[in-house]
Amino acid sequence: ADRRVYNIPLLFLIGWRGEPGRKDEPQHIAQGAVTEQLLQTLDLPHSVLPHEIQAAEQVLDTAMNSMHSKGGQYALLVSANCFDTYHMLTAEEMPAGLILEATRESALKIILDQLAPNDAVVSTTGMASREVFELREQQGEDHSRDFLTVGGMGHCSSIALGIAMAKSSKRVICIDGDGAVIMHMGAMHTIGSRGPPNFYQIVLNNGAHDSVGGQPTGALSMDLPGVAIALGYKLACRVTTEAGIGPAVQKLLASAGPALLEVLVLKGARSNLGRPNTSPKDNKLAFMEMLSK
Repeated sequence: ADRRVYNIPLLFLIGWRGEPGRKDEPQHIAQGAVTEQLLQTLDLPHSVLPHEIQAAEQVLDTAMNSMHSKGGQYALLVSANCFDTYHMLTAEEMPAGLILEATRESALKIILDQLAPNDAVVSTTGMASREVFELREQQGEDHSRDFLTVGGMGHCSSIALGIAMAKSSKRVICIDGDGAVIMHMGAMHTIGSRGPPNFYQIVLNNGAHDSVGGQPTGALSMDLPGVAIALGYKLACRVTTEAGIGPAVQKLLASAGPALLEVLVLKGARSNLGRPNTSPKDNKLAFMEMLSK
């Protein structure tokens, strides 16, 4: 689409995570501070989308005129709370016959209860890692066993793969999400072809990008276990009931990896869900020390 290639007019809507002056997470602050500089380096004209309708219409007119008169692209930076709240899918819009029971947090508690003290956990970005952190707090457990993949959507499984290959005597449990898996599904091929026997991937599938508004991923109608088997995983299965999660995790961990378990869960999270109170650097150092033992 670049004007030096096909020169196709294209409007970018870019969520401005970490916008300067706003309180945010460390990974967002690092990204937000350089967002405008990156657009300038790309020679991509841009504006901040105003919250007021009339002002927003004027900015959209400017963007459209720029694309039509000069060609190329235009970017709109979207601040927090600029758009109305997205209303998540209702149960009626789910695939026929599919009734979900467990919340992601209740599923995570069951999963963590099945793990051994020396298992290494790598959890995906967003709500899942926040829930893992809070569950450890509730249980009075330390956080050294968990690497929280903040700001790295889709890369959880690749990180877990590297750890599994480097620490072949340790079970590595990758707690992933459906949106993250779809984003970097090529990683599953690498996992299957490398074949680490100590790699276990648990995908919490709620059919939504839960951390950024609940937009549908389409994953509820996808045969993820079938994809995993086709890509070389030794075992892949799905569980849809809360009562079935514990036995399914036990079956997973009793098998040779790479193995995958898809756990279907409800969308949404607690309104009072907290955030980790340790820094990413502290999390990394504690996790590295745990792996060295």
